[in-house]
Amino acid sequence: MTFGLGSSGQVGSGSQIRSTRTVRILGIDPGLRHTGWGIIDSCDNRLQFVADGVLSPDPHAALAERLRLLFIGVQELIAVYAPNECAVEETFVNQNPTSTLKLGHARAAVILAPAIGGLAVAEYKPNLVKKSVVGAGHAEKAQILAMIKILLPSATTSSADAADALAVAICHAHLRSTALRRAAGIASAQRRMAAP
Repeated sequence: MTFGLGSSGQVGSGSQIRSTRTVRILGIDPGLRHTGWGIIDSCDNRLQFVADGVLSPDPHAALAERLRLLFIGVQELIAVYAPNECAVEETFVNQNPTSTLKLGHARAAVILAPAIGGLAVAEYKPNLVKKSVVGAGHAEKAQILAMIKILLPSATTSSADAADALAVAICHAHLRSTALRRAAGIASAQRRMAAP
């Protein structure tokens, strides 16, 4: 199995320093042939590239072996980069039901690894990921890659799978912070209402 960093072969600058408010997010774009992964740090509204790459099990290996390798690959990413949360792109339904089922198996393998490690795993529809990053739910891969380079200037990825995974992580960072602000506002309003 190929397990590597993005095209630069390096992690992003500043990947060793994290403040207590920083949340490290592992984004995953699952696939049986190529599973893209991307890791970012999110602190308030700032995002910083950490690393990205693609897990590529041997396409000639048995299905069970390929799934095992994906599972182990994600576990290794968690051990090396210590993310706080994980986000995975949901499956879209293909014309071919067999392909959809196999993609579902790959998703299960990559979701189970962080779940076993105690990480929260969020799932996002592909159109929501594209809309969060590009502003349009039907964006092309080239548009996603271009926005990744704008939002994460130190990212040097050239792989579409890794770029998609970074987009999933960015989507989670944006939606996560919105949900946290909403929860804080509700809690504040409840405290004011309960005060005498």
